[in-house]
Amino acid sequence: MMHRIFTAIVVVPIAVVLIAVSVANRAPTIFTLDPFNPGNPALSVQVPLFVLLLLTLALGLILGSALTWFKQHKYRKAARDLEVK
Repeated sequence: MMHRIFTAIVVVPIAVVLIAVSVANRAPTIFTLDPFNPGNPALSVQVPLFVLLLLTLALGLILGSALTWFKQHKYRKAARDLEVK
């Protein structure tokens, strides 16, 4: 029951906002990795802006989760050491 309430209150509004942002930002945007020569076609790609936004969000979630997991290593190790064997 709590899972359904959580989904309705948190996940659904976030999904609606992400869908709205995606629909509003469909125009192609040039993403380049060369700040000194932005016209370099070898280091540039043209994608819709919402793809860049969603990829940035996903990358941030993955990196944040990984850093949190690595930072909590000592607590997980201490919990494993305290387990009854």
